[in-house]
Amino acid sequence: MAHTNRLIAGFDLRSQENNREHRTEEIDRKRLIVRRGQAFSLTVHLSDPLQSGHELALVLKQDKNNDDIVIRQRTSGGSGDKWWLHQQSARNELLLTVYSPARAAVGEYRLAVELMSGNKILERTDFTKMYLLFNPWCKDDAVYLPDESLLKEYIMNENGRIFTGSADWMSGLPWNFGQFEDNVMDICFEILDRFKPARSDPPNDMRQRWDPVYISRAVVAMVNANDDGGVLVGKWQEPYTGGVQPTKWMSSVPILEKWSKSKSGVKYGQCWVFAAVACTVLRCLGIPTRCITNFESAHDTDGNLSIDRVYNIHRQSVNHADSIWNFHCWIESYMQREDLPEGYGGWQVLDPTPQEKSSGMFRCGPCPLKAIKEGDLNVKFDVPFVFAEVNADIINWEIRPDGQRKRLSSNSAKVGRNISTKSPYSNEREDITLQYKYQEGSAKEREVYNKAGRRISGPDGEEESNPANEPGNVQLEIRYAKPVFGTDFDVIFELENLGDKEVSCKLNMMSKAVTYNSVHLGECQNSTVNVVIPAHKVHRETVRLLYTKYASCVSEHNIIRVIGVAEVSGQEKSILEMVNIPLSKPKLSIKVPGWVILNRKITTLISFTNPLPVPLNRGVFTVEGAGLLPTKEIRISGSIAPGQRVSVELSFTPMRAGVREFLVDFDSDRLQDVKGVATLVVRKTSPSYSSMMPNIFG
Repeated sequence: MAHTNRLIAGFDLRSQENNREHRTEEIDRKRLIVRRGQAFSLTVHLSDPLQSGHELALVLKQDKNNDDIVIRQRTSGGSGDKWWLHQQSARNELLLTVYSPARAAVGEYRLAVELMSGNKILERTDFTKMYLLFNPWCKDDAVYLPDESLLKEYIMNENGRIFTGSADWMSGLPWNFGQFEDNVMDICFEILDRFKPARSDPPNDMRQRWDPVYISRAVVAMVNANDDGGVLVGKWQEPYTGGVQPTKWMSSVPILEKWSKSKSGVKYGQCWVFAAVACTVLRCLGIPTRCITNFESAHDTDGNLSIDRVYNIHRQSVNHADSIWNFHCWIESYMQREDLPEGYGGWQVLDPTPQEKSSGMFRCGPCPLKAIKEGDLNVKFDVPFVFAEVNADIINWEIRPDGQRKRLSSNSAKVGRNISTKSPYSNEREDITLQYKYQEGSAKEREVYNKAGRRISGPDGEEESNPANEPGNVQLEIRYAKPVFGTDFDVIFELENLGDKEVSCKLNMMSKAVTYNSVHLGECQNSTVNVVIPAHKVHRETVRLLYTKYASCVSEHNIIRVIGVAEVSGQEKSILEMVNIPLSKPKLSIKVPGWVILNRKITTLISFTNPLPVPLNRGVFTVEGAGLLPTKEIRISGSIAPGQRVSVELSFTPMRAGVREFLVDFDSDRLQDVKGVATLVVRKTSPSYSSMMPNIFG
């Protein structure tokens, strides 16, 4: 940036030093990337000392804002809502310390240095780019989070766990958020620029880019492709022709890169993929964000705070409007809510999965956790929908041939279980259910539910005369051990007679394949038995579910729904119980011998054994890791026989130091989404002592 025959000979952005101070050096060390509300420094080189009456100023431009920001020196300090600078001279160099307001618009700026005499510009350098992000370390920023350990997780950690499975069998899916990977920040700003209000009214958009509520709302709208060319196309059922099966993704980075290159929605995503991509974007922009999983998540389509399941006399479902998802993922971001009364700041629910529209776009939130817990449905944004996801009652109905409806059962404690996020201190699960609602079954929980406007009614708005759920003398429970995909396994139906007399009972036992969001795919096995249960005794029926029966109908989520319906003589209501059984996957083996050193090639060994009784074809390993290597595929030639072990070697050169995660996925024609992860400590240099063991965990 040198200029001949000028007083301003050049200037230095001091990018490496500033980025280190602003915790952005992981993004880039060459470009200037700073956080608002925190000072940064520039060095200006002069050919001669500055004359009396002359001063230096900075000018900032944003492409979509016609008003330049001129930053001038203040000797007594500036106000918190204005840009200002302080100047120190040393011979022919000037150190400019620049102060940005904590409410400055985030985004890309162009910066130049001006030599001024009064209001007259004598010289101006060429413009160069700088970037401004939110600052959760600044107490005046609306995203300020006063806990360094939480910021290390919710801003700085590029690796995470997203919890999937079922409420009874939860597992952490490793995910590479990669918010500091090359080009990700630029793609995040591209997402904001492609937002429809940004294109239709750029000046108004720029005026709102200081506001994390506006930014987060824009991000969750743009992460799905339902409105205006967003990032991800959603699809919840096979076939996934022309795209990637959602369960195959392990990282947000290839999704964002593909969208940026193609300028069209990437195929395909489901809830955890939408949530993970949104988490990447918001962490990169500087808003503390975490992924959340709600097990037994309700999708209440009619807003009556109940999930109405309707069955015919054969116990076949005849109404699919409302549904319970095995799990549903969204995100929370931390921010103050200046648009709401005091007390609603803190963690806010945001959901990019396209389920319902909010202000004309497929998006949800930000919705304060406090409003959800207290049942304050009139608070912005979208509280009724999220409240139902974690609080709705389930009501099971039977519709008879004459059109009469009979209530089978209800459950007020099944929805919204084990609400989970990754612990900021480990890869373990942290249960945050009590941040969303009071203890299930407590008087306070029911009080909040009633406050929210409880309306339990039958289908088509027909009121039910007896809403109480009083258990009869016979109770039904379904038990199972944790099964593995590819094996036969037993499900036990347990009928207990609590009465003083023996009873006769007809027990219908059904199993069907479903997706994680409750789409029915096909029947697996059904059977019916008639039993007599003595007083105060338990009767057990065991059904063995066969791999040969379920393999052809289960989805990529490998979930089998088991339903038991007991019709007891002399008892008016049938007993209905239902469980979703996730089938676990085998494990991959990952070995990394020796120390892992920055910019030094290492070789990994990846192994997999076919656990199925049938051969696997079209096998492929997909590997990636933030700071380690970009996404790479390794294809396996030929078939993998039952019990056969297949191994591949992969060499790569780590690009960034620190604790890194190496992620592996295996897919084939009959078995998909087998995951593996190894944690690597990438050192800047080799250890000086050889007695230590390498820090590698597979």
